[in-house]
Amino acid sequence: MSQLALSNFSHKYTLYGHMVFRIAMVNLGNKEDAEETMQEAFYKLLYKSPQFKDEEHEKAWLIKVTVNLCRDILRSVWRKRVVKLEDIETYYGDPYDSNVLKDIVQLPIKYKTVIYLFYFEDYSIKQISDILKIKESATKMRLQRGRQLLKIELEGNEHG
Repeated sequence: MSQLALSNFSHKYTLYGHMVFRIAMVNLGNKEDAEETMQEAFYKLLYKSPQFKDEEHEKAWLIKVTVNLCRDILRSVWRKRVVKLEDIETYYGDPYDSNVLKDIVQLPIKYKTVIYLFYFEDYSIKQISDILKIKESATKMRLQRGRQLLKIELEGNEHG
């Protein structure tokens, strides 16, 4: 691998590494699986990625790959049904964010992905629809249902 390629990869890892790890943590709930997903996503970026139109296209592709890798892990017959929720606050500076993320992790994957991308990565509904290759109406519905489930979960935590 050339020095230029290594430098370019290092730049991409610096640019996207935290985002990929956080998406994997939200979806998988534990550091080991998140790290494995992150490694696989960057391997795919390095060796199997298409030609990108621009940086946004590359970022969207990497998010989609990360979400798909998380789904594969969650579908695995070896995966325990209980989500191991570790010290998520280690990965998020704001205690409120880490508490909300603990609740988001408990949501079904189709809701937690859109909620995370919308609220934590500041993607628009259209951008999320494009990344996940679903209709905007489906994205809106997932956001709405995810918020409802999250509200029930957050209210439960306040009274608990």
